[in-house]
Amino acid sequence: TISRRFQVTAVPSATEQLTGKSRKAVGRWLLACSGMAVGSIVIGGVTRLTKSGLSMVHWHPFAEFPPSGEHQWEQEFLKYQEYPEYKASDREMTMAEFKRIWYTEYVHRMWGRAIGAVFYTGAAWFWWRGCLSRRAKAHVGLLAVGLAFQGFLGWFMVKSGLQDQPHVSQYRLAAHLGTALAWYSLAFWSGLSHLAAPRPGPTTALISAAMHRGVHGVLGLVFVTAMSGAIVAGLRAGLVYNSFPKMADRWVPSDIMALEPKLSNFTENPTTAQFDHRILGESVVIVVTGLWLWGQKQPLPPRAKMALHCLLAAAWMQATLGVSTLLTYVPVSLASSHQAGAVTLLSVALWLAHELRRLPK
Repeated sequence: TISRRFQVTAVPSATEQLTGKSRKAVGRWLLACSGMAVGSIVIGGVTRLTKSGLSMVHWHPFAEFPPSGEHQWEQEFLKYQEYPEYKASDREMTMAEFKRIWYTEYVHRMWGRAIGAVFYTGAAWFWWRGCLSRRAKAHVGLLAVGLAFQGFLGWFMVKSGLQDQPHVSQYRLAAHLGTALAWYSLAFWSGLSHLAAPRPGPTTALISAAMHRGVHGVLGLVFVTAMSGAIVAGLRAGLVYNSFPKMADRWVPSDIMALEPKLSNFTENPTTAQFDHRILGESVVIVVTGLWLWGQKQPLPPRAKMALHCLLAAAWMQATLGVSTLLTYVPVSLASSHQAGAVTLLSVALWLAHELRRLPK
């Protein structure tokens, strides 16, 4: 079957109608916000891996400061001791150890507030100065609501670990990560749209519509795989089978459907969660490799070709990090790198999709 091919003319968008200086300023601000979001995602991963997320048992939206003396630290430590995590596993914790996990969570919270300060200040300034197109205003408005919701969702997640079980809900963890990735994706995409606006004139490249759909399919698959990773993290499923490519001595473990009802295994059975994440991760590598091979036959623009090469490298790098993390029993350094690799892979897929966005579907 021969794919349909088209030739199109790039039409100036509302973004282009702004002055070049204003457009670039807005783009740099959005990319700065998206970069800070990446930092928050990585810091959040470290917070989870070091079991620091439940050390701060109260949430104050604006005024949140470290204890100022030993007495206040003792009071803070006593508050932590009232909750399940300490009672279940941290009874031998020293004050120095408590301070370490407390400051890790504190940095994560303060980083989130810094994102809020940079984003909301910039949004108000550019809006007031008339630097935002109609579409940009819609994106910024959505980002403003999403950022506030993400702050609430973070505390909502933490609260799930301050009740009966000494760990956060995997569902809330996945929601928190998913919202962060969605927020990052919109900020990153909008930033690229301002900095890499189409040049006036005809677009001479011809590309199959199926290639365009394939790139968006990869985007969806990468996102679903990241959500699967959040379930793995929430269930600590990375520690149940630390072998590859088999799980122990089997391709399909015997306890993969041990829970009732059967559907609950996909989000509550650590074995099933790890199995699913393996399959999804392997699927990403296979699909991206196939897309890369297919792309060699497509008349892609230079930047799209570069993005496609980077996508292949990012997919294989991420798979290597995932297997290494598994085989070494999830050390903080490798596991954090694996989470950062997921954001890198998503970013490159977004970049490629953005480069092809004006090519016909």
